[in-house]
Amino acid sequence: MTHVEQEIASQPRCWQRAVAQTDGHAGRLPRHGERVAVVGCGTSWFIAMAYARLREGAGLGETDAYPASEFPTRRSYDRVLVISRSGTTTEVLDVLRAVRGRTPSSGVLGDPRSPAVSLVDEPVCLPYADEKSVVQTRFATTTLAVLRAHLGHDLDQAVRDATEALTAVLPLDPAALEQVTFLGRDWTVGLAHEAALKCREAAGFWAEAYPAMDYRHGPIAVAGPGRAVWAVGAVPAGLPEQVAATGATFVHGTRDPMADLVLAQRLAVGLATRRGLDPDEPRHLTRSVILT
Repeated sequence: MTHVEQEIASQPRCWQRAVAQTDGHAGRLPRHGERVAVVGCGTSWFIAMAYARLREGAGLGETDAYPASEFPTRRSYDRVLVISRSGTTTEVLDVLRAVRGRTPSSGVLGDPRSPAVSLVDEPVCLPYADEKSVVQTRFATTTLAVLRAHLGHDLDQAVRDATEALTAVLPLDPAALEQVTFLGRDWTVGLAHEAALKCREAAGFWAEAYPAMDYRHGPIAVAGPGRAVWAVGAVPAGLPEQVAATGATFVHGTRDPMADLVLAQRLAVGLATRRGLDPDEPRHLTRSVILT
């Protein structure tokens, strides 16, 4: 079994641990009413997107998500929250240095020994969710579990759904699939982007992601026989029928969206295996992007 398969399978336990530690993390995460910027790279940016929509949608304060390289350093925020598994990514460290002494910072980090820990004002370290595989799975979802629990979400059903998703039959056959597009709405747009990224990273597979309502404004032209459209979260009225008319397969589950992401992670590993690739060591990628 690859590292990434083991890490995928450990997610329900990691989420339970995250929920159990909610009270201990509370004082280190954004406070009610703060204007917050959430920053990350790659997978961490997509998790930031999901959290930003959830937090602002709950009425807890304006919340924006940025890729670290595009963070607007001149914009005023009450807090910057960084998400980084390695805590060594150049762009994330640059953001922390730019705001240090000017804007309070929090960070959800995988490695408690990383340089980001000393740069962030209030670190939340999740070493139990850190990973050996280059491809992120459990750190990303456990971070979102921490943040959702901090917002007051009950994640019991999500844990049950994820446990079931570990052994459920995949909704798509890796051997028969040519292309897949993931769709999301509101906070699940970030999860759709993350699901597509897993397929690209682990398997070098053609996968895209869009907001579900925007999909009909052009991207649906790619749909056709042998291809699939996978909706994570709510589905716009009429979209399943429109996708079916193209000949593409439409997928939509009833599980918690984070459990749907677990299924998508398993699909990515299945695609990699089918292509003879090692999902732990994706082509052209490293665990952290460190620029000189």
